[in-house]
Amino acid sequence: MSTLLTQLPALLGVLVGTLGTILATSLADRARWRRSQSVRWDERRLDAYVDYAHALKESHSVALRLTADHRPGSRSHPIDREEGLARLAEADARRTIVWENLLLLGDEPTVAAAASWRDAIWQVERLARGIVEAPPDVAEMLTRVDEARDGYYRVARRSLGVRGGSVEQAATLRQALVDRSTATSPEVPAN
Repeated sequence: MSTLLTQLPALLGVLVGTLGTILATSLADRARWRRSQSVRWDERRLDAYVDYAHALKESHSVALRLTADHRPGSRSHPIDREEGLARLAEADARRTIVWENLLLLGDEPTVAAAASWRDAIWQVERLARGIVEAPPDVAEMLTRVDEARDGYYRVARRSLGVRGGSVEQAATLRQALVDRSTATSPEVPAN
């Protein structure tokens, strides 16, 4: 019995050491798994954000080509109406599909910003499809699209933890619209 009592602290030490090792290994494995999952979902979220942006840009690009006649000084290459409407329908189908990935993987601010950008582009598409008449200031409609796009990229970058400052383009594009429209408007004679 005295032998057992003298060896009891050593046995307890081995038992505590074994349990500690199992616990530490389990916690480390769990943390590694969580990091792996986080990286995997971040990669998929990035893909969803990029795919959605590409789909919207495709729709917008086709709509711009269809509305080139409504925009003095437009640099968009006009497209045959039937071909343009078919391409717009295809782009809309792709956008609808990638929207589901965005809903699944995106955070709330990014999904809201994506919907705002989509709604702004829909206004241009409605003009392209002939559903609405051209507003007096088409440039303002395009500025809303650019501002919505900037908002989308701002929150998507924040969601992904991308640093590097602002990449907003709306102000530059707005100035380019103004420069083009003044370059194509007829000169007003001085009084």
